[in-house]
Amino acid sequence: MPLAPSSYIRLQNVTFYAHHGVHKEEHFVGAKYEVDAELRCDFSRAAIDDNITETIDYGIVYKRIEEAITRKKRYLIEAVAYSIANRLLEEFSMLQSATIRVRKRNPPIGGVCDYAEAEYTATRPDNQ
Repeated sequence: MPLAPSSYIRLQNVTFYAHHGVHKEEHFVGAKYEVDAELRCDFSRAAIDDNITETIDYGIVYKRIEEAITRKKRYLIEAVAYSIANRLLEEFSMLQSATIRVRKRNPPIGGVCDYAEAEYTATRPDNQ
């Protein structure tokens, strides 16, 4: 049986200001967050037909990331990455897996650090 084509759609450095964190001050002051989304799917049909309805609309993906980052305050960036990945798998039936990286710029760790990052990959059960 031939392997299905493997193709990816990526959104890099989607950036928002939001209010996540373990410390109460972080929920009040907020911080800059960046998200990378790597979406594995077979978009061969869309490429052949040049038809957006046969692929994943990354405008919708952007909106789902924005909703997850800005609408609900969370303590952990791990929870943000998890929620984005699973929401995308629920919404897009052609999505085989979603790897989400969430970065928090200048995390309050008591020293110099560009960012803290959490990465989560969700895979559709029939694609493992």
